[in-house]
Formats: sequence, structure tokens, C-alpha cells
Amino acid sequence: MENTPPFRRKRAYISALGITQLHLRNPWIIAFFSFSFPGFGYLVLNRYLKAFLLIGWELFINSLAHINMGIMYTLLGKFDKAKEVLDQRYLILYSAIYIYSIWDSYRNAVDANKQYVLADREDAPIPLIKYSDWDVNFLDKRSPLNALCWSILMPGLGHLYIHKVITGIFIFIFTIFIMYHSHVPLAIHHTMIGDFAQAKEILNMQWAIYLPSVFSFIYYDAYASAVEYNKLFEKEQAKFLRTHYQNPNFKMPL
Repeated sequence: MENTPPFRRKRAYISALGITQLHLRNPWIIAFFSFSFPGFGYLVLNRYLKAFLLIGWELFINSLAHINMGIMYTLLGKFDKAKEVLDQRYLILYSAIYIYSIWDSYRNAVDANKQYVLADREDAPIPLIKYSDWDVNFLDKRSPLNALCWSILMPGLGHLYIHKVITGIFIFIFTIFIMYHSHVPLAIHHTMIGDFAQAKEILNMQWAIYLPSVFSFIYYDAYASAVEYNKLFEKEQAKFLRTHYQNPNFKMPL
């Protein structure tokens, strides 16, 4: 039986629905996305269960506490109106989990970076292709700019382009849900025909305030994921060439 080295850590796991990989991430960026929308930091880290739970919690508790409306009135300088619109019964429940999501996503990013450094030193084999009854997925070079452009045209398409299927489908459904409740498409329609008063009236700001956080996350994650997948592809190719074509007796010049 052929002896194989016991690798403790792998840099990536490839499935038919996507690629989960360890790579260096800026913990402050992860914390920022958790600050802008609890759960998004975990999506960047591919921690899907925590991400979906916290995103659902954010939509639920924010709607009950009217936090987005409080933010809007605060930004407009209407502090008395902001205090009036907030529901204190639910606001206290919101605070602890909101702070926890920022702290925990930052901590997870730091720990994942340490695991990546150790995995990279072990230089474990990287899977190249995965077949299933549903789909086929493989490492390949993809354009980060294309991922960004498709995400701008329709959120979710950029992630589907890089075969990040779970995130892509979730983003597609989630964005439509937010757009529907915020009435943004109707506001755009009235804006285009010059009916600005009706466009302003029809907007539901409780939901519309989510959109800057949502779109900034989508654009960043699609572009950054494409960049990191390309790096993973290059690492797999480099390891294959070293293993199969580099003469072990060749002395590297100093």
C-alpha cells in the first residue's frame, strides 16, 4: 500500500455547489460587513448556517424595532422623531446579537487566517474537479471584472458565474425580497417619468435602507471570490507541475 503523508489541514474543499477555501482575509473587512448587515461577514467566511440565521434575525427584529427608520430620522437630524419611532421592547433584544455578530465574525476571520497559514505550509493536495448528479465544478481562471459586472446587472449572477451557487441563489432571492418590500422598482418607474413626488412617497425606507449594505456586500464578495479562486487555481497548477515535472535532484541556483 502506498504511503501518503498525513495532511491535517486542506486549503480548499470543492463540491458541486461551490468551493470552500481557506485564504487570508482582512478581519476588519469582515467586521465591517457584519456591522453593515449582521450575517454578511459570515457569508464572506462561507459560514452559511450562522449567516442565514443572523440575516433572518436582522430582518425580523429590525422590522419590529423600526431601527432603519430611526437611522433615517437620525441622519436627517430629527432626533425626537427617531426616538418616537423606535420600539424599545425589541431594541434591547437587537443590541446584544448585533454586537456579537461583529465580534465573532472578526474572531473567526483571525482564526481562519491562522489555519490558512498552517495549511499553506503543509501544502496539501488541492482538489481540481467534482462531479455529481446535479452539476460539475472545477478550478478555472475567471475574470473578477466579469463577476463584478454581472453582479451590477443583476445581484447573484456574478456569484453564479464563479460557481458560488449557494450564495448566488440566496442573494438572488434575498435581493428581490428587499426590492419588493422597499418598492424601489416602482420608485424608479415614477422617477423616470418625472413624478418625483410620487417616487418619494412610494418608497418604504424601512426596507430601502438595507440596499446600500446589500449591494456593497454583493459587489465585494463576487469580485474578491473570483480573485481568490484564481489564486487557488494557480496554487493547484504549481503543485501539479512541481510533483510531476520538477526533477528532485535539480539544484536550484542561489
